[in-house]
Amino acid sequence: MFGRILLIALVVTFLGWSLLTRTSDGAGKALLYVVRPGDTRWSIAADRYAGDPRAGIWKLQHTNGLAGTTITPGEQLVLP
Repeated sequence: MFGRILLIALVVTFLGWSLLTRTSDGAGKALLYVVRPGDTRWSIAADRYAGDPRAGIWKLQHTNGLAGTTITPGEQLVLP
């Protein structure tokens, strides 16, 4: 009898917990950067990320699926 009550209490607790939790939206909305005339991946990375800009360039390249080195004014980049 005690085992059934304990089992029911655990099931009710689990169901209540699973219904009351909220989903996470991760890190939030992505930040967009609109490329301006004269911008390069290096200058964007140097302005936005601390340390060696090469790591920022790599993040920009992989996040945005950039195959080449050319970016054009007006292009929108997602900042990781």
